[in-house]
Amino acid sequence: MVNLSQNLLDAAAAHPSRIALKCGDVTYTYAEFDDASARVATLLGDRGLVAGDRVGLMLPNVPEFAILFYGALRAGAVVVPMNPLLKSREIAYLLSNTTASLLFTAPAFSGEARTGADLAGASCIVADDDLRAAIGAAEPRSTAAECTGDDTAVILHTSGTTGKPKGAELTHAGLHRNAEVTVRTLLGATSDDVIMGCLPLFHVFGLTCGLNASVISAATLTLVPRFDPRLVIDTIATDRVTVFEGVPTMYSALVAARTDDDATDSLRVCVSGGAALPGQVITDFENAFDAAILEGYGLSETSPVASFNHPDRERRAGTIGTPIEGVQMRVIDADGADAGIDTPGEIQIRGHNVMKGYWNLPEATAEAIDADGWFSTGDVGVKDADGYYRIVDRTKDMIIRGGLNIYPREIEEVLYEHPAVAAAAVIGVAHPSLGEEVGAAVQLKPGATIAEDDVRAFVKDRVAAYKYPRRVWFVDALPTGATGKIQKRDIVAPLATQEA
Repeated sequence: MVNLSQNLLDAAAAHPSRIALKCGDVTYTYAEFDDASARVATLLGDRGLVAGDRVGLMLPNVPEFAILFYGALRAGAVVVPMNPLLKSREIAYLLSNTTASLLFTAPAFSGEARTGADLAGASCIVADDDLRAAIGAAEPRSTAAECTGDDTAVILHTSGTTGKPKGAELTHAGLHRNAEVTVRTLLGATSDDVIMGCLPLFHVFGLTCGLNASVISAATLTLVPRFDPRLVIDTIATDRVTVFEGVPTMYSALVAARTDDDATDSLRVCVSGGAALPGQVITDFENAFDAAILEGYGLSETSPVASFNHPDRERRAGTIGTPIEGVQMRVIDADGADAGIDTPGEIQIRGHNVMKGYWNLPEATAEAIDADGWFSTGDVGVKDADGYYRIVDRTKDMIIRGGLNIYPREIEEVLYEHPAVAAAAVIGVAHPSLGEEVGAAVQLKPGATIAEDDVRAFVKDRVAAYKYPRRVWFVDALPTGATGKIQKRDIVAPLATQEA
């Protein structure tokens, strides 16, 4: 397997004048996209980066993300995508964890990015007119750096019970195959398609099914920097979008925003992931937009696509479908044996999509992936007699708010930094449109007083805006088990807090 960026070289050779990237009035043909990324590769080499060096990428959905991403891969670097909403302490950790020496960011996020890069001893480059001029002046690198399929292309940070984000190493071969199978067996995408790019490219769903899938099929990727349902509907109409990819909250918002005058008849297929899609949302969307939604499942560690309701098979609402080509799934009981039909157990995945491992964490890797290559997802599911899977619970504490993963331990550690807080537990609270909202049960130190708004503001200053707890309530004591461990299953948000 060659470098993942070879897909761009191939697309540019076959369809040089096809529009590759579109964002508002800005467009790049495949020839221009390829040329810009080739010049980025040269710039990185001139800065002393060599194959295997890590490069942080902290931008919203703008053409520069795609250009820098493919340019870094072309140079042989490993890309570390990062949410542009992260605060400096979060940025510093991700850069330090991967020993990344360079971070690219957008002007709007340069303050936190520069501070985080300084803390990590890394350089920070803002994707502004100066960078565009430097790219234009550089000589293009004609070929992609040589690598093997098992070489790491991307490190995506995820988390777990430890609370510290872990870097999932996704390989050139794994990312290529996952995108190629997605294009061929799920989307049926060709160079005639226009794919909506409103899923964050720094997230594995948008990266694989949006950016990489578009390049493999030589389709047009029309980018929306920040999801706005009205803007997305207008973009579907003006750009004649044929493929839409989103999370459940996006589908709900689109249904609410659509009017009878909207020209959305170009939509051919839609896919959903990130969280369970309510059956009513499927019905309402398909009635309004006259396009079928295919629901699937995956994780950062699985590149991400593992299973889907395939377009050529029966679609079963409420399920995550069947494994994609080249991937196996199973449900096991507590003893590691097959759980049987319709019996809950942990879902495990094996195949080309499974990560190489967690960056510099061999013990965590061995715990997650067994000797036979089975990756333990931490999700509880069942399999029916026809091989369709359904998620029923999560063994991990992770909260999914509007399709974005939030790990309670990270928020709890910030809460414990407050001088008035004796103990805290963060849980997911049901939310009608976001799926889950972040809730925090807080136990104060004796004699301490603090308002709920103060707690919210304290956390908000220290983590990305989507992570801080909107629901805060105080308790005399948190429930604990025999060992003194906080029992989150016994924590229930007060009714007034749930309805707030």
